Amino acid sequence: MQKILRYCAHPSDLNSRICASVSLSMDCSGWKSRLQVACVLSIIISLPCPVTHGANILVVPIDGSHWINMRVLIEELRLHTHNITVLHSSTSWYIKEEHDLYQSIVVELKGYKGVIEDTTAIQSLIQRSLAISKNGRTLWSFIQLEFELLLLWKAGNLWVNQFITILFENKDLLNQLADANFDLILADPALCAGPMLAYHLNVPLVYNVRWIITGEVHFFAAPSPLSYIPVFNSHLTDKMSFPQRIQNVMQNLLGLSISEFLVYPVYNELCHRYLGRDTDIRTVLLRADVWLMRVDFTFEFPRPIMPNFVYIGGFQCQPPKPLTAQLQDFVESSGKHGIVVMSLGTFVNSLSLDISMKIAEALAQIPQKVIWRHVGDIPPNIGNNTLLAKWIPQNDLLGHPKTRAFISHGGTNGVYEAIYHGVPVVGLPLFYDQFDNLVRLESRGAAKVVDVASLQSSDLLRALNEVINKTTYREKMQKLSALHRDQPESPMDRAVFWIEYTVRHKGAGHLRSEYYKLPWYVYYSVDVMIFLLCVSLTITILIVLILKKFCNIVLKRKEKVL
Repeated sequence: MQKILRYCAHPSDLNSRICASVSLSMDCSGWKSRLQVACVLSIIISLPCPVTHGANILVVPIDGSHWINMRVLIEELRLHTHNITVLHSSTSWYIKEEHDLYQSIVVELKGYKGVIEDTTAIQSLIQRSLAISKNGRTLWSFIQLEFELLLLWKAGNLWVNQFITILFENKDLLNQLADANFDLILADPALCAGPMLAYHLNVPLVYNVRWIITGEVHFFAAPSPLSYIPVFNSHLTDKMSFPQRIQNVMQNLLGLSISEFLVYPVYNELCHRYLGRDTDIRTVLLRADVWLMRVDFTFEFPRPIMPNFVYIGGFQCQPPKPLTAQLQDFVESSGKHGIVVMSLGTFVNSLSLDISMKIAEALAQIPQKVIWRHVGDIPPNIGNNTLLAKWIPQNDLLGHPKTRAFISHGGTNGVYEAIYHGVPVVGLPLFYDQFDNLVRLESRGAAKVVDVASLQSSDLLRALNEVINKTTYREKMQKLSALHRDQPESPMDRAVFWIEYTVRHKGAGHLRSEYYKLPWYVYYSVDVMIFLLCVSLTITILIVLILKKFCNIVLKRKEKVL
């Protein structure tokens, strides 16, 4: 008799719905064989292997690059037989109805596209930001850029406010969502509609997250010592000088002020209107059971974390698929020099023609072939070595052995694909977190950052030659790739496990800190410090009074003796 027993010992190995399988090759005519089969099956049944069957999951995503990685997660959840419903607006840019993948619930908006679902405002912001930054990073330019971001946030808030208002005013839709008996809501908290719905329906909540309405999520929900944790848009590392720490603290105070006086009041009003007068947006956001963080510590600076934070950075990365015949021929024609891949992400349709021409001039001077994802006017000086395309299979190109460098704006998805495939980066940051992302890569010796605002073709050419020809960049990036891949399970397996864990246990409140219930003065122990200060002052005053009284008694006795 031959028998093979396979058992998935780790509960997070959820790539299969079947946790144990038996292959038997035997003569089943004898009672001994039948007894052995029964024994093996009884062992299998008794082995602990939690399985979650067909959960009913509501997904509330954000458009753009956020939707790209949310969709990857949805595809994996469908492979695990879960039923997915996606709630999105009628004006969505990327999110469309896909009946074979998920059911759609569409919130009808009245023709208005906010910055979340329309690139025009972001394009305009990038152009203004580049103009402001031409003279370098000064205090005045920083103030101007912060003001531009505030204007963008205000425009985005108009859309979010409309989306949430229409959603919660539609009682039939709310009843439909309640009757659906969702087991879990998977949301991107940068759009507050998901967390608010989870609170309203009292459904377990999991985030696919890096950003919330006030910025980077760690500063909202985890201890963040400013001595070595750089705040968003500081362009700093975890090794700060004294002046840099002053800058870090001041920027944090500015961010807190904007949150408290401009951001929270708007969303608190929505919470009071639809969730109850005693509800505020901080409580709603911090109520999440599990936070699936789209970073990991291969990339992120080491810092304190919370028990319900699960790090899934790079979960969307996959081994490369074969290229199309046309692309493969172009790549092979590069010979020993290889190729350079360039993409500036989903939000940037095109740069100004002036900047595009400078980029094209630099690319034309390198021996490598270039594949450039470009939308807009074609630069007239484009080189013979450069192929322009409106869309490219970025992950597959980065995974090709002939790829020598990746010219990137520094979006999180692209950064992790570069790390996964071990391709060094030339950074052209344009917007929001892209500067900080590339600072992290550059500090690890795996990237070279070029200032787009003052870009000259010679700057980009110099950076490209350095990254391609200096082996340390590739070696450092391949080291990051090895660290990123060396995990007990893949980031995607980890994400699916914790989603199903939350469904199985109807939440994960035991992992949630009491922090979200505490007012700020209790969290920072201000009341305790005031009490101890008062006690210390009282004791000090009493001691002084007693000593003074004692001294007076002694002096009086001396006078009597004399």
